[in-house]
Amino acid sequence: MTGRTAERDLWATVENPQAMAHHGQRPPDNHVHTHWSWDTADASTMRRACEQAIAQGIPAIAFTEHLDFTVWQAEDLATERGLTDRFPAQQLPIDVEGYFAELAEVRDRFPELRILSGVEAGEPHLFAASIATHLRGAPVDRILGSLHSLDDWGRLVGVGRLLQTDADATMRRYLSEMVRMIEGSDVFQVLAHADFPRRYWPGGSHRYVEKDYEEEYRAVFRALAGSGRALEINTTSPLASADQMRWFHEEGGEAVSFGSDAHTPSAVGQKFDLAVDVVEAAGFRPGRDRFDFWRR
Repeated sequence: MTGRTAERDLWATVENPQAMAHHGQRPPDNHVHTHWSWDTADASTMRRACEQAIAQGIPAIAFTEHLDFTVWQAEDLATERGLTDRFPAQQLPIDVEGYFAELAEVRDRFPELRILSGVEAGEPHLFAASIATHLRGAPVDRILGSLHSLDDWGRLVGVGRLLQTDADATMRRYLSEMVRMIEGSDVFQVLAHADFPRRYWPGGSHRYVEKDYEEEYRAVFRALAGSGRALEINTTSPLASADQMRWFHEEGGEAVSFGSDAHTPSAVGQKFDLAVDVVEAAGFRPGRDRFDFWRR
């Protein structure tokens, strides 16, 4: 399925999108990576991302670099669970000094853009002590919580690899672990890409049937809504889902965050017009000001 076909199918799920007037207001991009993330190229600078945000009419951008651990503290739940390592162990620490120096530079260069510091904390329920140590030395404005990996016989393994063995069982494990993540960590403000595994679905993302996991998604959204935190609509994921946003609304969700999950500057704000229509179809509207989450 091409990106254009996916967008056309998604438009079909939105009820009369032409009638939904959001008055041209674009939300902040609360999920952007630069070369300070271990999986992002050196060419992906904050300056270039800010230039793209301004060109897209986006009022604010959050540089949420990956905060993942290959070595962790004895006090972390990962230790209690008996986890010994991560596979593949490609993750690197954030260069805090370099990150904040570049952040200061772009804040000075682009005063018309609100620029937030941030991290995307991987498996935050497993690494509470390690995350707390990092944040004491480098506090940030925006913290995302993400689940990228699952326990596989004592090792944290990327969910994309586990899908290849048993996709259905892995997806159900993934969503159950996400509930535990929400209930076991209060450090993050936004739950990032609840639909992350569909990016790696065997045979292609078009084979993924979201409805098969509705009850598991609803359990995630009930837990998130009960905590008062925001759900991200992620526009890198193959299909931003109108159903997911509606289920979150029905389970009491209060706030939605928009995130491009950009790993290249050109992806900042990608498909935000489409995402706005999806979020509005589910009953969410612009928040208290143009920098806020969108709310019910």
